[in-house]
Amino acid sequence: MEVHHNATLSAAEISQIWGAYQNDTLTKCVFQYFIEIVEDEDVRTIVQHVLELTEAHIDQLTLFFNQEKYPVPYGFTENDVNVGAPRLYSDSFILNYIQQLGKLGINAFSVAVALSARNDIHNYFSECLSEFTKLHKMASDLLLSKGLYIRPPNIPKPEKVEFVTKQSFLTGWFGNRRPLVSLEVTNLCDNIQRNALGMSTLIGFSQAAASKKVKQYMVRGKEIAAKHVEVFGSILREDDLPVPMSWDMEVTDSTVTPFSDKLMMFHTTALIAISMGYYGTSMATTMRRDIQAQYGRLTSEIGKYAEDGANIMIDNGWMEYPPKAADRDKLANP
Repeated sequence: MEVHHNATLSAAEISQIWGAYQNDTLTKCVFQYFIEIVEDEDVRTIVQHVLELTEAHIDQLTLFFNQEKYPVPYGFTENDVNVGAPRLYSDSFILNYIQQLGKLGINAFSVAVALSARNDIHNYFSECLSEFTKLHKMASDLLLSKGLYIRPPNIPKPEKVEFVTKQSFLTGWFGNRRPLVSLEVTNLCDNIQRNALGMSTLIGFSQAAASKKVKQYMVRGKEIAAKHVEVFGSILREDDLPVPMSWDMEVTDSTVTPFSDKLMMFHTTALIAISMGYYGTSMATTMRRDIQAQYGRLTSEIGKYAEDGANIMIDNGWMEYPPKAADRDKLANP
């Protein structure tokens, strides 16, 4: 059924296009630097593809804002990237970064599609979802072809269908813990890989940051990520499962900054928000209470880290105000 009316953007829709603009302008800056340092021609092709996607997205999002007579967000500009900076990250880091970007885009755009009612917004995010599904496949295929793809561990095939008969299936605190089930293994491995990539990202940021406070913040984040990798890895090792490799050796010794402190802080706090979302999903789909407790504890830790990051951004005037509801009390008492 076709509906003919000019609906204004809902709070859900404006939140999604506003957030997408921030992320796309950041991604454009990051990939403008990557295209200057990448050496592998296969990786360069995907980097160029990401740049073209983000530039097209920024144009379309800007059109949405202008059509609605809504202020275009500031986001990130050429002032936030130094394309002439020496190589800080390796080609394998860049390729793994792209694969994770594809995965995060699939999750983010699927949410945006579900929240969008207006046809033009729904169609836009549906197209973005399709693009990032293809991007993830491109990066995964290239990782596979280069022998860099990190596979989750294999688990044995069951001989028959079984049903849970004891409440001890849920506990995991005392005595013999039951073996991990497949979804628990999947969550642990994914969270290890995200933290390992985040750790490498923050190592580079800590070397390149101009502000001492931002440097210290990045070092603290690197240490938190390393601890989380160890916590999740210890749970896998308890069942004699291999722990996915990390990429912390994929950072050079350059101290010349390719990005502004503002961009690096926004990037870091965005990664934390994503991690908190994944930890929440992992907690909800994990049935062993000891692992649930670990997710809860680690979520609280990165929540405090995120708050400290937000305070640094506010103190430096780097945090752009997101779309907000009207302050009715202020309007009633000008």
